[in-house]
Formats: sequence, C-alpha cells, structure tokens
Amino acid sequence: MKLTVRLPICLVLALVLGVLGLASAQIPQHVATYAHPGTFPDLDPRSGFSNENVVMSNVYETLTRYQLDGTVAPLLASSWEASEDGLNWTFTLAIGPCFHDGSPVDAAAVKASLERTKELNLGAAFILDPIETITVVDYRTVNFELSYAAPLDLILSSGYGAWIMSLDSIDQDNAWFNDGNDGGSGPYTSRSYAPGQNLVLDAYGEYWQGWEDDQFATVVFEIIEEPTLREQMIRSGEADFTYQLPFDSYLPLSSAPDVVVDTTPSFQSLYGLLNTRKAPLDDPRVRRALQHSFPYGVVVDNLWGGLGNRATGAVPTGIWGSVAEPAVGYDLNEAKRLLTEAGVSDLELVYTYIAGALEEQMVGELWRSELSKLGIDLEVLGLAWEAQWDLAQSDPENAQDIFVMYWWPTYITPYDFLFSMFHSEDTPFFNLGYYANEAFDALIDEAASLSGTDRERAAALFEESQQVLDADAAAVYMIEVPDTHVVRSDIVGYQNNPAYPHVVFWYELSR
Repeated sequence: MKLTVRLPICLVLALVLGVLGLASAQIPQHVATYAHPGTFPDLDPRSGFSNENVVMSNVYETLTRYQLDGTVAPLLASSWEASEDGLNWTFTLAIGPCFHDGSPVDAAAVKASLERTKELNLGAAFILDPIETITVVDYRTVNFELSYAAPLDLILSSGYGAWIMSLDSIDQDNAWFNDGNDGGSGPYTSRSYAPGQNLVLDAYGEYWQGWEDDQFATVVFEIIEEPTLREQMIRSGEADFTYQLPFDSYLPLSSAPDVVVDTTPSFQSLYGLLNTRKAPLDDPRVRRALQHSFPYGVVVDNLWGGLGNRATGAVPTGIWGSVAEPAVGYDLNEAKRLLTEAGVSDLELVYTYIAGALEEQMVGELWRSELSKLGIDLEVLGLAWEAQWDLAQSDPENAQDIFVMYWWPTYITPYDFLFSMFHSEDTPFFNLGYYANEAFDALIDEAASLSGTDRERAAALFEESQQVLDADAAAVYMIEVPDTHVVRSDIVGYQNNPAYPHVVFWYELSR
C-alpha cells in the first residue's frame, strides 16, 4: 500500500518561504493604545454581539470584508460565485491562512465554525439563518445551499457571527474565550485580559499576510469609562485612538498638536426602546406622547455639534430600505393631549444608559426637562452595560421604562436593525422594549428572503414594516450619530469603515 502524507498548508508555506530565504519576516516594533469607553461583555466569537467587535476584528477573520464603496472584498476567501437564483454559493479559500494554533484555515474549519455558531443560535447567529447546508467540496472549496436567496457574500463579511475559528476552539465553552483565549487566524492573538481594565493583543508572527517593521507589535485596549480621562490620554500621547468624547471637546482637539479629529457619516443611531410590556407604556398613546416630547432638534444641535442628523426611522438613512422622513416630531401640546386621553398623570419613568457615555446622559437630562413640563419625572440612571442589559433581560414589568443604546449594523441590511431590536422574542435579547407584532415580523422576514434576488421589493417591504413600528410607537429614534474618532497624528493609514463601528484594523496601520 502506498502511504500518502499530506502536510498542513501552514507547514508547506513555511518550508517554501525558508527555501526562498523569506522565512525571517520583519518583526513589527510599535505599540498602539486604544482608550475604549466600555467593557467587552463577551469575547466568544460565536456569541459576542457588542463592544468586543473592536477586539475580535483584529483576532479573527471572515471570508469577506465590506468596503467603503459598498463592494465586498476577499479575505479568507479568494473568490466566490453564486447561482442565478441566489440559492447556491461556492467559496474558494485563500492559500496560506493559518490559525494561531498552527492549524490551516481550510474548508472543514469554515464549515465547522459556521455550523457551530448557527447551532448555538446566540448573538448574531440569526444572520446565518438562510444557510441550509454547508458542504466541504475539497480542502479549499466550500459550498453553501440556502433555504432562500440571500446576499451571502455580504452576510459573511459581518463583524459579528461570521468569524472562522480553529477546529480545536470551536467546541470550547464560553468561559474559555472570556478568559482571554482565542481561536482566530487574524493578525493579532490574545496575550492577556483583565475584565473592566484592559486587554492586550500581540502580533501573530506567522500571520499569512506578513509583517513590516513599522506595523504594531502590540495593541493595548485600555477600558476607560471617564471621557475626560480618555481626552487627557489622547492629548498626552498615552493613547493613540479613542471615541465617545463630549462633542464640545472636538473643536479644541482639532487644533491641538499631534491630534486628528476624524468625523465621517455612520450607520449608527441612538435609540430609546420603550417598554411595551409595562404600564402605562403598554398603551401606544403614552408611547406616542413620549415620542412627541423628545427634543430632537436640541439634541442634534447641542450635543453633537450639528454633525449628526435627525433619525428618520429605525434604519439609518445611509442604508437601503430606510424611510425618508420621520413620522413624529416634537410637539408638547400633542403629547399632553395623548396623555390626557390615556388618563395618565404624575408619571415616574426610569431611563437607563451606559455609565460614562456622556451624550446618552445629556440626552436624558434634556428629555427630563421637557417631560417635567408634562408632569412626568424621568430618572436618568447610568449603569454598567452588563447591569443595564441584565436589568432589561429580567422581568419586563420590573425593568426600566426606557432602554437607551446605540445600534450599528451586523451587516449592511435593514433586517439587522429591524430583527435585532423589534422582532418578537420569547426571551429578550436585544428586543429590550419587548415589542411583538406578528404582522411586522412577517414583513421583515419576507423582505429578508427577497433581499438576495429582488432588492427593490425587499426595500419596499422594509419601509412598510417601519410604518408598522411608527403606528405602534415602539421606540424613540433619537439621532443618527456621526462617527467621530480622535487619532494621534503619527498613526498612518487610518480610514473609518462605518460597517465596522469603532473598529481599528490595526494591521493596516503603522507609525
């Protein structure tokens, strides 16, 4: 019998580079520090669905990546093709990528990663819903059969739920990842994690795209909730990157030496999710009154320096399927009429936001001033993200009345916003206003099924679904915020990609 030995492609590549005299790659020299305003709730790539995107985008990789021009570029996949009906997709993997444990990124790892994420059904796993079966064709080729047409190249570019993991890490428990371990193939690997304090990444020396000596050897994420401290760090050079500073800080910072203030449009909005399961907010007239009481113009002009835009609906205007005009405006007289009609007076409400998020706090203070004119007392309560989320995921009747949070895209589709925050759920995850409407669910589910073959019809259904949300007064759409980041001027190559909010792809930068 003839014995065939197949060497892992990682080892083959290393041997080839050695023969060519290229094995001693450049070792990067520099350290970068990201002063981050919040914690990282879940570093498990199968379930993480919050701020940890800024870390995981440097540790893990996806098959594709969304570009600023709206196209999708190769990453772990070198090419792909789809059938005319959008139901069959075949991806060919790049030659060379390896996981941090030295194993190859092959079709088996792609299949196992996405199937495990889909099976666990946590976090952003819903984006994988169209996938019916995944088949390993050969070492570098993987085929997807979909249950309905969907833009799979776009889905698999998501900064959540589409990460490819090493086979040995796929079945690790959640605690393993949150202890600072990783199973990625990205340019950086985890060195240490002190929850609530900092997280440190080191360059993975065998990264398949190679290294230059002016890149960053180490990336430190310092968790700094206090905005004034983050500002001090960026001014002094202790930090290279930060965001979520008070907007009145940006003009002085823009003239500071060695600092660049980068402001671009975003796909991110601030929402006030209204507790539809708790009296008296279970009455849509009361929720509509709250919508009318919100000082939209003051919030845009005073807190975001005029750089943001009035939100028109649940989907930001830069994304297809959004609505052109808001359904509700500021009108205290109408708010008073609705409250009287509902028989509500002397109301006390609780508004929760992430402690340290100054804009969210100030939005609450401005809204409290308006609500006081209606005899409503609004408690503006800052909580750590985990505490705020835990409260909202408990009994809705004992939860906060208004849950304030930003939403940014999982991938660039209206379904992400509408499903995540408003689709009916037996157990609340991010539908933290507990909204439930079967007609709304049916509209967005049908639109999602059409998005891969009939974008125009899908967009029309997404717009119609937002009219249903408006009729039910499910939330207050506060503002479409700009992406404003502060960067040290000696950082070369930074360009914001709103599809990956607040993510710095450190491998692409140098000092």
